[in-house]
Amino acid sequence: MKEVSMRIPRPVHDVTAPSGGKDLGSLPEWNLADLYTAPDAAELKRDMDWLEEACASFATDYEGKLAGLDAGQMLECILRYERIDSVTGRIMSYAGLRYYQNTSDAERAKFMSDCQDRITAFTTPLVFFSLEFNKLEDAHLERMLDENADLARYRPVFDRMRAMKPYQLSDELEKFLHDQSTVGAAAWNRLFDEHMARLEFDVDGETLGLEATLNLLSDHDRDRREAGARALARVFTDDISVFARIHNTLVKEKEIEDRWRGLETPQMGRHLSNHVEPEVVEALRNAVVAAYPKLSHRYYALKAKWLGLDKLQVWDRNAPLPTEDRKTINWDTARDTVLSAYGEFDPRMADLAKPFFEDGWIDAGVKPGKAPGAFAHPTVTDVHPYVMLNYLGKQRDVMTLAHELGHGVHQVLAADQGELLASTPLTLAETASVFGEMLTFRRLLDRAATKAERKTLLAGKVEDMINTVVRQIAFYDFECKLHAARRNGELTPDDINALWMSVQAESLGPVFEYMDGYETFWSYVPHFVHTPFYVYAYAFGDGLVNALYAVYESDAEGFQDKYFEMLKAGGSKHHKALLEPFGLDASDPAFWDKGLQMISGMIDELEAMED
Repeated sequence: MKEVSMRIPRPVHDVTAPSGGKDLGSLPEWNLADLYTAPDAAELKRDMDWLEEACASFATDYEGKLAGLDAGQMLECILRYERIDSVTGRIMSYAGLRYYQNTSDAERAKFMSDCQDRITAFTTPLVFFSLEFNKLEDAHLERMLDENADLARYRPVFDRMRAMKPYQLSDELEKFLHDQSTVGAAAWNRLFDEHMARLEFDVDGETLGLEATLNLLSDHDRDRREAGARALARVFTDDISVFARIHNTLVKEKEIEDRWRGLETPQMGRHLSNHVEPEVVEALRNAVVAAYPKLSHRYYALKAKWLGLDKLQVWDRNAPLPTEDRKTINWDTARDTVLSAYGEFDPRMADLAKPFFEDGWIDAGVKPGKAPGAFAHPTVTDVHPYVMLNYLGKQRDVMTLAHELGHGVHQVLAADQGELLASTPLTLAETASVFGEMLTFRRLLDRAATKAERKTLLAGKVEDMINTVVRQIAFYDFECKLHAARRNGELTPDDINALWMSVQAESLGPVFEYMDGYETFWSYVPHFVHTPFYVYAYAFGDGLVNALYAVYESDAEGFQDKYFEMLKAGGSKHHKALLEPFGLDASDPAFWDKGLQMISGMIDELEAMED
């Protein structure tokens, strides 16, 4: 059983997000009323009061008694636990979404923190459940699952929970860790978010926030890109001691808990939660690192040629091609492009995506205090997901829309599994999002009117894939090095900077030069703070989708039905079972090479255009 969650959505910084123009049209905003109408809504108070009583009565009814339950009684227990999980998720989704609309609003921050504190207190008595469940005899559990098909549905949840059995602590220690969580990692996460939201960057006399400054790295004007990069470097360097303190503390806290639990490596907890074998992740990592020369090194050398440069600076990495159309893509065009791509694949997919646009499920505009980046938050299975964007009207913004809508469609389809089975491990959570991007890209590519337009689209897609695969594996290697080094003592900012630069040069290749200050750019990546070792899931998802798309292109008959069944499964199946209908196996080291070959093939086509 997963621990009762406090589902606070986490903003995902899109480091490749481009700058945009005005004339975007009417951008949608969230309508959070499907969760609650207001912070003081009677329904929210009702749910909070119910939750307090439900947690207390659950502990009274079941603590110390699980071993004596029969199959029917165990099912009733699970259903009660699932309902508690749903109500906590609803409350924290509302508090979190509202907060990320304006992270600089003190009232919103206080409301979220107060909700988190209360729910932590309510749910502390439930910590016994997973610990006691894991003490059940295997034979007894198997008999109950054989006797009751409704209970057997939850086998994947039980399997994931019992995988943690060797690493669980005493009941008292587990309750302590749960109780103090709001002043541990969660507090440092919040400090990071609020600090990032307050940062200001002086670019040629103009004061910008983080999102707008990052966007300058994709500006057509090279001087503007450089000014943006140097402004980022100045602010990150000035605040580097704060970022170093946050990372030192969080990594040390994780090391202490991992040591007490007996987890063999810093990555082990993430692999367990992702329900993926360490050797599968290692095979992915090794395949990508081995492919650096034929992917990122080769592509960036080609890009330097297009830009007329002998060397690329860091502010050239996401530079638009000279041939790229500078037009602003308004919101209506972006919506129609993505819905058309989804509909051409299968009308059902477009139908699932339409309510996001029509019913207030998307918040698209860039606004003061709004969290940067983009995410799709599933909330709870009896409501619907919400998508956050910072839409600025460029081609990559359209791809971000396609990506987040893919998450949303996945979350809608998986909702029928129920609260405990709908959640997809991170390794599979990127499947529908990356597939949605691929559908949109292929539609645009098929309609390219000129060779220059095709080249621009191909180059953009290759860059996105490099950012998703190469860059994220480099991030993963940085995290591995960071956690390993911290075990030997406190890390200075210079220590962390050196670890960052060691993976940058290796992954980006010899065509790059690095300005002073770039060594601090690890500091703004939120995944290192919020979700350690999350980043390999992006590469996993991209490789998986590339292999899936190759199956779709080679033999499309029946593919859509199998694809929908995979998404509907949510977290109810292991990756082996999900991929088996497509003839794919992620545990085969050669599997990852297939996905990387798609990227390499696109670079081949780009090189051929030079002839």
